[in-house]
Amino acid sequence: MIPGWDRASSEAAVALAARHPDLLVPAVGIHPHHAQEATEADWAAIETLAGEGSVRAIGEIGLDFYRLLAPAEAQREALARQLDLATRVGKPVLVHDRDAHDDIERALTDWGGPPGRPLRGVLHCFSGDGAMAERLAAAGYLISFALPLTFRSATGPREAAAALPLAAILVETDAPWLGPGPDRRNEPTTALRVAAEVARLQGIGPETVALAAASALDRLLLAGAA
Repeated sequence: MIPGWDRASSEAAVALAARHPDLLVPAVGIHPHHAQEATEADWAAIETLAGEGSVRAIGEIGLDFYRLLAPAEAQREALARQLDLATRVGKPVLVHDRDAHDDIERALTDWGGPPGRPLRGVLHCFSGDGAMAERLAAAGYLISFALPLTFRSATGPREAAAALPLAAILVETDAPWLGPGPDRRNEPTTALRVAAEVARLQGIGPETVALAAASALDRLLLAGAA
């Protein structure tokens, strides 16, 4: 799944996925870093893209209070606007959360959705704790782990990965960053390292984690199908 972070990258994600439909799935959205600079024309373009059948999710959206490249209120407004869009088009959300755990959880759990069709999605590169993960999983969200899960300092994500049911877990690369090595570049096999760490924390085989994550992703993509 390849998400957009602004209008141009969202258009590029859709175009790239169209050239490789058996390999790639696009998502479209405005990342919190770009929340303030998005114009009404940009928002209109995202709305149009979101309605396309090939687009299976709205994202990457969310809040980032670590870098604050956009004011917090502009980020909140952009998040609410895209939660509304996801609800209207019936597609899941891909959520970025950095140093905004309480605000993200409140935004997602308070939003809900229409009767019988609640909003669903993924907490991408999860950095919260086990209790947060369990509450959001109970609300129907998937919790996705990237390479930081392998760091001993990542106590919250490691607690979450050890306790969550496999049906609530995804693994990811978060390419091109958060990779191993001094250049921090990423590539697909990083996801295997993450799956192996989830398996170690749960005391099961990595193949079991891989199969469960693939099944969870299939359910998410079906939720975003036209």
